Amino acid sequence: MLEEYAKIVQFITLAGEVTGRKKLQKMVYIAKKMNFPFQEKYQFHMYGPYSEELTLRVEELCNMAFLSEKKEDKGSYVQYTYACTEEGSQFLSTMDGTHPKLDLCIERLNNKSSRFLEMVSTLLYFDHLERAEQVEKLHVVKGKLNFTETEIEEAFAFIEDLQLCLQV
Repeated sequence: MLEEYAKIVQFITLAGEVTGRKKLQKMVYIAKKMNFPFQEKYQFHMYGPYSEELTLRVEELCNMAFLSEKKEDKGSYVQYTYACTEEGSQFLSTMDGTHPKLDLCIERLNNKSSRFLEMVSTLLYFDHLERAEQVEKLHVVKGKLNFTETEIEEAFAFIEDLQLCLQV
């Protein structure tokens, strides 16, 4: 069980920090879809794939002081930023090493916007469908975000690039 907590601490450590709860959800989901061994179960939610388990684990890790959660009032919403603490680093030192290439995956994900990752994770959620059907589903469930054809092509290219770089 501690191993699953360690994976989350390691993930955030490799990222340096992750700004946004939604972004963290999407980053872990996409990493899971890239075959990194995350066990959290996801279901489709208003902002795309969402894991209540991940939310609870992050909350518990903050309560254990392994992760820090910084809240910043942005007026109409609160933005959360997560980082590993000294206690979290000590906890990680007792666990096994990192999965090869996870850092590469995290770096690419963390450089993208939350909106872009929401689109990518939604497309991956429907990856059992043909490409045209994935796009159709995206427009149905994310119609208010008005993704352009160019953005959707960028998302598919990003997914392909991520899969290729993780194979090598």
